[in-house]
Amino acid sequence: MNKATFNLHPRHHAGPVDPRIFGGFLEHMGRAVYEGVYDPSSVHADEYGCRSDVLAALAELDFTVMRYPGGNFVSNYHWRDGVGPVDTRPTRRELAWGTIEPNTFGTNEFLDLCQRTGWSPMFAVNLGTGSPEEAADWVEYTNGSLVTDITGERESGSTSGTTKVPLWCLGNEMDGPWQIGHMPASEYGTKARQAAHMMKLVDPSIELVVSGTSLPDNPTYLDWDREALEAVGGFADYLSTHRYLDNWSNDTAAFLTSGVAVDRQIAEIDAVCRYVAARRRSSRRPYIAFDEWNVWYRTRNRSGMWADGTFPAHLVEEVYDLQDALVCAQFLMSFIRNADVVKIANIAQIVNVIAPVLTSGDNLLRQSIFEALSMFVGRRNGTSLYMGYDGSLVPSPDFGDVAMVDGAAILSDDHELHIYAVNRSVDESVDLQVNLSGGHLETLSVELLHHSDPTTQNTWDNPDAVRRVSGEMSNGPQPVVTLPPHSFLAATLSVS
Repeated sequence: MNKATFNLHPRHHAGPVDPRIFGGFLEHMGRAVYEGVYDPSSVHADEYGCRSDVLAALAELDFTVMRYPGGNFVSNYHWRDGVGPVDTRPTRRELAWGTIEPNTFGTNEFLDLCQRTGWSPMFAVNLGTGSPEEAADWVEYTNGSLVTDITGERESGSTSGTTKVPLWCLGNEMDGPWQIGHMPASEYGTKARQAAHMMKLVDPSIELVVSGTSLPDNPTYLDWDREALEAVGGFADYLSTHRYLDNWSNDTAAFLTSGVAVDRQIAEIDAVCRYVAARRRSSRRPYIAFDEWNVWYRTRNRSGMWADGTFPAHLVEEVYDLQDALVCAQFLMSFIRNADVVKIANIAQIVNVIAPVLTSGDNLLRQSIFEALSMFVGRRNGTSLYMGYDGSLVPSPDFGDVAMVDGAAILSDDHELHIYAVNRSVDESVDLQVNLSGGHLETLSVELLHHSDPTTQNTWDNPDAVRRVSGEMSNGPQPVVTLPPHSFLAATLSVS
């Protein structure tokens, strides 16, 4: 039997876990909004036209911050199209995904939804075809306290006007040639700084996210991030980075080690943030907003990403399996381990579009990745602990030999230890021992996500194929749990 040990010390802190790393992303793409969260024609529609079954499922995942309205969509979106009386809003050609945008659901509807769900809104402004002035006006519309024509528009709209937007992204993926309004980092930096200056003048309390590298494979990777941060200067609170992992090679063993790439990307982006702060002789450094992440490859092609005028279009409706769920768990474990630098993270997206939840007519399906995300709920508050690993290794074609068990740990203020672990092996079990220096551990709850076949999916015909189940773990100074191949563990233990 393979063996592995997580060595922890209650005073070896990586940093407090920011609740905002458990965020989501809702873009006007495919059926994420229309026929996703919003569908007045559904039997599940509530008084606001939103699907109560979708919102109930999303409530199980307890998202904290919600990014909106894009994504590529935002680079050709003008926020005024989506406010005011619904029957006077224009229908526009949507250039990012090849469809139309009726603007039935906009700023007011989203902010009201946030108020009902408890999501903290995170807006992205249009720095593609939009202007710094338009961005500042949007801040005034949502957050302004002075009596102006713009705040007057808000009061005449449908929103309650009580939900302000604390987080703003300065554009989206502006480094990507596919982005509407794509420009070199120097030009983006100038435009982003102008917008940041005006937006902060409207509301100095807001925090700003600089658009960073969208794909680490881009030739401008890290250079773009440095130039953009240097140009935006002291207005930058966070630097955005994105990552979608894939299994194009259909190699489960390799895929289950791909989480190593997330740690490497965080280290590289953090180095840029520290470098720019040092060059500015500033003790105030930007942190990381990993505001798009997920597994995505089956529908990542032109035919799957272009609507040809269809509305709403079935775009990138990825069907996930167990191995995808295990990689998603590794994303979140990496964010926890890097709690000192990763302060915001948003899974892209939340319904229908590369999402944990799918709808078909009035039916709803919880995908395999839903199960992995749900295992973090109730186990998220506290301080991330540095983890020493002793034990078996598995080979990776990209990263050499890596730990057989990937893991993370959170120590809560009420003396509970939350342990997460993924057995990356495709064919061998492992006995995992948890060693918290000076601590006696009593098992409170153990959940395990596993299936004999890592390619198993939840389907409409078999919606419960991949489900988390209760597990067993011993008690004592060094409790042990057996992890079957390709499995994910989430456990909570009391510490005395």
